Amino acid sequence: MNHRLRLLPLQIVAGLVLLCFLLGLWNRLFFWPLLLLGPLLLLGLWDLRQKGHSLLRNFPLMGHLRYLIEGFGDPLRQYIVENNREGRPFNRDFRSLIYQRAKNIEAKKPFGTELDVYEPGYLWMSHSMVPQDVAKELPRVTIGGAQCCWPYSASIFNISAMSFGSLSGNAIQALNKGAYMGGFYHTTGEGGVSRYHKQHGGDLNWQIGSGYFGCRAADGGFSADLFAEQASLEQIKMIEIKISQGAKPGHGGILPAGKISAEVAEARKIPMGQDCISPAHHSAFATPIELLEFVARLRELSRGKPVGFKLCVGHPHEFLAVCKAMHKTGILLDFIVVDGGEGGTGAAPLEFSDRIGFPMREGLTFVNNSLIGIGVRDQVKIGVSGKASAAGLLAGAMALGADWVNAARAFMFCLGCIQAQMCHSNHCPVGVATQDPKLQQALDVDDKATRVANYHRNTLHMLNEITAAAGLEHPTLFRPEHFFQRTGAVGAQSCADLFITLAPGELLAGTDKPVMARYWAMAQAESFKPIRA
Repeated sequence: MNHRLRLLPLQIVAGLVLLCFLLGLWNRLFFWPLLLLGPLLLLGLWDLRQKGHSLLRNFPLMGHLRYLIEGFGDPLRQYIVENNREGRPFNRDFRSLIYQRAKNIEAKKPFGTELDVYEPGYLWMSHSMVPQDVAKELPRVTIGGAQCCWPYSASIFNISAMSFGSLSGNAIQALNKGAYMGGFYHTTGEGGVSRYHKQHGGDLNWQIGSGYFGCRAADGGFSADLFAEQASLEQIKMIEIKISQGAKPGHGGILPAGKISAEVAEARKIPMGQDCISPAHHSAFATPIELLEFVARLRELSRGKPVGFKLCVGHPHEFLAVCKAMHKTGILLDFIVVDGGEGGTGAAPLEFSDRIGFPMREGLTFVNNSLIGIGVRDQVKIGVSGKASAAGLLAGAMALGADWVNAARAFMFCLGCIQAQMCHSNHCPVGVATQDPKLQQALDVDDKATRVANYHRNTLHMLNEITAAAGLEHPTLFRPEHFFQRTGAVGAQSCADLFITLAPGELLAGTDKPVMARYWAMAQAESFKPIRA
């Protein structure tokens, strides 16, 4: 941009204002353009005097184009600039796949793959020369071990945690009604069980975070009485303690007083008119053994419903400390949900979403091996979340040890999400992630609930087809040897060779796997702090 012309737009506007004023003295019709030109002139003069934006001070009026383009850049880039495979977090191919399955449109693509099958990192599944017949029933898994009184038969594909407050009331209703129609569960998110979660009767996985929303005492700690009252709801099938999430592991949060409506206060059991803090850590426990004692207490207070926790894997020795505590106390979790560091629906500082936490594959294989290594893998189920959106990704997760898969953003697309990435702004253009009543009303609950159920059903039907093609009877029979990953232009390895696998009880007996042995030696049941040699 030629700096000599930087004042030209302002000079043109000033000239037009003067011209219209003089002509208006002759014919009043010429005064009408001043309604537009006058404010533009005042804006330009203000740009020259303000000190907050150097660009506007040097380029009055013209500089506003930069901010306008920047504001619309992300939403427009995915349609104008990116090809089918470039977009992040979800590229156009995956978004289109979800939209089509949600609308019951056949999701097929002609003319071959757009992927470079010889690029390092390319992953493929092996198939059988004798495929099975495709199962008609959608696959399920039973969650709840011997210490649980009410095991839950869950779909192997469910809705991951998204709180009311982050999502609109209409969005929560559509998700829950879709879960009811499709026979799968809906995780509440740490924001508690709202009236919108209960309106349509879909199964709930009640997530309890460090703020203890829905069972929060006056001092911000855990209230056993409130928990017992809420957990008695027949609609609540499981209890999930949120240790950390992939979007911002190890990070707390604050809900400003201005965002706490009467409905949010009702769901979270918090007062209005004051900021609400979610600490980075729980106050109900401080050691691995205390965590398991808290699990046992919740199981008792809920009269035996399955209880587990969700985490994004961080320090390996800390999770192994929980494993040592399970072995020492005999208190077992019913399930563990492994969240990938790929992030999720929660807005987070860039450093947290980009660089903190184990990605899904590594986190899942580590947790799976840890439970195998202490001999309890058959009693503790594992769920996983981390950008799962298509049947092939579900199959891959199960090959690495998952019993079921949760998804959040994929189900948001079913609600009409266009990946505008404005979730934290309260200005979601499609009414999904906003509390603005005018924006919310664009989201029709019945229509979107049908799409949620359609997407779930069609994705699992495709998983059944993939499972049959591999010659397997159930998706949980996938193993690492069914998948191969290219390591170079002319080389590939089975995932069975890329990921280590422990034998049952190997950690207790003494493993020869150096990494697992090192972190096992650092872990202690009595503390999350490492033992240093």
